[in-house]
Amino acid sequence: MPEPSFDQLLASSKQIVLKLELHDQYMLDDPAFAAWRVGDLDQAVREYAGWTEIASSATARGVTLKRVRVVSEPVSEYIAFEHALTSRVNVVAGEAIRWVPRARVSAIALPGNDVWIFDEATLQFGLFAGDGRFVGNEVSTDPDAVKLCLSAFEAAWELGIDHEQYSVTL
Repeated sequence: MPEPSFDQLLASSKQIVLKLELHDQYMLDDPAFAAWRVGDLDQAVREYAGWTEIASSATARGVTLKRVRVVSEPVSEYIAFEHALTSRVNVVAGEAIRWVPRARVSAIALPGNDVWIFDEATLQFGLFAGDGRFVGNEVSTDPDAVKLCLSAFEAAWELGIDHEQYSVTL
């Protein structure tokens, strides 16, 4: 049986969906990133309208969405791009976003990959190449992996700074 897709996992979530992001760059060929780099923030936001709609739909049915981004400081250009879009893409959809400087998480056991956590039971790891290219996903319901990822998320969340309070410096 094939692994469930992200859309299936989100659609079946009833209470809470968490995302722990660990990389300083992703998909540098992303059209939204290209638009932002030339100063077209509105176009960059339009490129993510699909995510805003999906996230809004989940929060409208009562699912809590929380995301924490672990970032190196000074931040990379890609993280500055994400920060610039977050209010208009994620927060407007009902996501709670925190940023945590990487120096704050030195004593936290973190998973090796970015991870979505669905209803504290199912994980979807996002696999990326060193240059930020998306490689694939891996789904797990292993109780030990779920426990590690929940613990990592909660610890990073507690150390994080709310999006409205976090400013970036390149």
